[in-house]
Amino acid sequence: MRWKEVRQQFPDRCVLIEALDAYTSHHERIIEDMSVIDDFENGNAAWKAYKKLHEDNPSRELYIFHTNNETIKVMEQPYFGIRRHI
Repeated sequence: MRWKEVRQQFPDRCVLIEALDAYTSHHERIIEDMSVIDDFENGNAAWKAYKKLHEDNPSRELYIFHTNNETIKVMEQPYFGIRRHI
C-alpha cells in the first residue's frame, strides 16, 4: 500500500504501519510499500501497540504516522550510545 492509499482509507487517524519495501537515500528512509497494522484515534494508543509489537519482534520496521500529513518523512540518525551485551 502507498501512503496516498493509507490516507484515503484512514482519514484523520493515527496509523501503525509496517514498512514492507523501503530503502535509504541521503539519510532518509523512503517507504515504497507499507501495511497498516491498526489505526487509532490518538497517538497514545498507537504508541502502546507499537511498544508491544516492537518488544515481541524488534526486527520489524514499524512506524506511527498521522494521516493528516500529506507526506511522510523518516530521517535516519546514527546511534552514538553504548549498547550493553548480555
